[in-house]
Formats: sequence, structure tokens, C-alpha cells
Amino acid sequence: METTHRVLVGDARSLEGVADESVELVVTSPPYPMIEMWDDLFSELDPSIGDALDAGDGRDAFEGMHAELDRVWDEVERVLVDGGIACINVGDATRSLDGSFRVYPNHARVLEAFESRGFDPLPDVLWRKPANSAAKFMGSGMIPPNAYVTLEHEYILLFRKGSESRSFPAGADRRYEAAYFWEERNRWFTDVWTDVRGELQALPEDDDLRERSGAYPLEIPYRLICMYSAYGDTVLDPFFGTGTTGLAAMCAGRHSIGVDIEEAFVSVFDERVEDVPTLSQEVGRHRLERHREFVADRREEGSPPAYDADRYETAVVTQMETGIRLVAVADVVRTADGYRLEHEGLE
Repeated sequence: METTHRVLVGDARSLEGVADESVELVVTSPPYPMIEMWDDLFSELDPSIGDALDAGDGRDAFEGMHAELDRVWDEVERVLVDGGIACINVGDATRSLDGSFRVYPNHARVLEAFESRGFDPLPDVLWRKPANSAAKFMGSGMIPPNAYVTLEHEYILLFRKGSESRSFPAGADRRYEAAYFWEERNRWFTDVWTDVRGELQALPEDDDLRERSGAYPLEIPYRLICMYSAYGDTVLDPFFGTGTTGLAAMCAGRHSIGVDIEEAFVSVFDERVEDVPTLSQEVGRHRLERHREFVADRREEGSPPAYDADRYETAVVTQMETGIRLVAVADVVRTADGYRLEHEGLE
């Protein structure tokens, strides 16, 4: 199996080079409005945002930032196929401006933006990020009433373009080979994820990229790609950053397109691609080993799975899992605008 991965330096508000209805899945984490690390970026896009921040007008700044994201969502609507899925990882923001502390509900504003474009919202996921700080509480400490609850979760908002799900030919191999295991389904499709930790990216120490990167861990896009796409599908990330979504697509055997306005981030991704053959083997073997542990536990409990996988020496719970085919990257070839990968079935 061969996949292609295009990496484009450009503005996500105009996805030049991405054709209409050419993408089956969008997985992205945009800059979060009202988080200070992205103030300069939004102010460069629209100087009135910087003026609002300087004036302490959080409401105008919040809306101005989302107005810039709205232009990206217009492009997402254009490039997604009917029935395609958009997965948006976004967190709310807390901030004090002009002496007033409040929360800025980014997830609600993004939800409103997609609904207004005709997308159907699907049940979302709360990603609860572990907090390591012992002094994470805000406000008046032990004395009521002016303390605030901690903000330790982000949202993975899920939207379908149009009212109908995508259809496939009966028994389509590329769909059934992309099946996930029964216990993965139970873990992945829960509405609260507590088993995924945040990730610090390996960015150059002498660069300010670290201050402009909010990358999520590989597990987030990898799960979403496995959950909402099949082999042969194309995944788009319009806020590509250091390329975590691209790496996940490579490991999952899907095509991908990544767009980022910062050329320096693309250079970091090029360095990360070198590890993809090993990474894809590790990801696939971890899934298979974890499944075999699950099967062993079921046998000890006296309820062994009833079916056998076609390609692996393991039992599976449902008939839909029998055709599962995990893949690993066998070869990486640099192309004019990205990479071409050869995949082989994981043994």
C-alpha cells in the first residue's frame, strides 16, 4: 500500500492547492483565542485584535480572533467531502483583562461556527489533561466565595458535513481492514479521555518555536484517524505545526495534507519523519500486544472471544474484526511537496 503526504507552507484561511471535496477527514488543533501565546499571531492577522487587547476589551478581541478562524472553517467546508468528519481539538481560555477575570468559551464559539455552516455536531470528547502543579487553584484559596475551579480539560469537537454518513461498497476491503479491536472501540468511543497525556515537542532550544507550539500528543490524532477514516482516505490538518497529525496519518496508513503558515515548523516535521518507520512499528505492535493481553484476560475469566483474526494469531470478539490489517511504514521517499510512503502489513 502506498500513501502520499503533502506539506504546504501557506495560510489556512485560503487552502490553495487543496481541491474542493478532496478530503475525507480533518483533524486539527487551532491556535486557541485568548491564550496569550497566540496574541501576536492573531494581532498580525488583524491589528484591531491587538488594539482590543491593549484596551482591555476581551469580548471584541475574542470575537476578532474567532473571525479569523471562521475563514479557515469556510475552507474546511469547501474541501471536505459530503459525510466527511471534522475533528477540532480546542480548549477554553481563562484570562484577566482590565481587572476582570473570566473564561472565554472557545469550544462554544467553534460549535456555533460549524453549525452555521451546515455541519451536524456529533457527540464530543472531553480530553482531561493531567495537571502536575501543586498550586493550580486560582482565586482566594480556602476562603469563599472568590475561588475558581481549575481548567484541566480540552474539547475534541466532532462534526459531520451534511446529514448523511459516507457510504462504501458492501464488504469494502479498505474499510474492513481498517477495523479497530473491540476493546479499542470501548476505550476510544467514550466521551471522556483520561489516558492521554500532554506532550512537549522536541523544538530547537535557540528558537522561539517552543513558545508558539501547542502540539497535542500523537495518540490524539492517531485515535481520531482510526475512528473516522478508512484506508485510502485523506486527512487534512490546516494548522499543521510540527506535524503530529501528519505523523499519525503515516502510522495509520492514510494520505495526508498539512498546511502551516510557519515554514520553520515544517522543517521540524522533516526531522520527525526520519523516525516514522520505527514509530509505526511501535504503534502497531503496541495495539496488537495490548489486544492479546485483553484476549488472555477474557480467557482467564472464562469468556474467550469467539472469532479468529485472519492475519494474526489472536482471537477477536466480533466478526467485523477478523479482517483487521495493521500496517507499518516500510519505506519513505521525499517528493517535491512532501513524502511518498510504502506500507506493509504488520506481522
